[in-house]
Amino acid sequence: MADRTYITGEMQAAVGAELRSRTSYPVSESDIRRWATAIYYPEAPPRLFWDAEHASGTVYGGIVAPEDFNPFAWMTPPPPGGAPDLSRAVFASLESQLGLADPPTTSMVNGGREIEYGARIRPGDVVTAVSRLAGYSEREGRLGLMLFSVTEDTWTNERGEWVKTERMTLIRY
Repeated sequence: MADRTYITGEMQAAVGAELRSRTSYPVSESDIRRWATAIYYPEAPPRLFWDAEHASGTVYGGIVAPEDFNPFAWMTPPPPGGAPDLSRAVFASLESQLGLADPPTTSMVNGGREIEYGARIRPGDVVTAVSRLAGYSEREGRLGLMLFSVTEDTWTNERGEWVKTERMTLIRY
């Protein structure tokens, strides 16, 4: 069925639309130390992540976070008069986040992610992440037509430096 498609004109028009934006609390040395301890356990984390004196003699000039550090892991500041955001993920479909009808698929799998890193996160940094719908594509598979949806999260710090971009693919069929 060559003319069958999940991608509507509304969906195509929504490509590039913002899904959500988050801003972290200022990152502390303690946040970085705890994250590094958790990800390197049971080994000791590299001194760059916990020893200020050692880190001051590196190319970074001080403690920096591991590249996979997530300043949104615990809580983000609430909007004025609102409650803190304790969510770890958005469970609504991409389309419903944008006010669109969901495509008529019945199954979903993680299609993977790609990450590019920029400036390292440092103590005191406030990170903003903006998630956007990056695109759609389709392909026939063993189980029929598959819809590939890509989201892109771009992180920057309070100095406007690019921290990272993460692209995630969701496969629905």
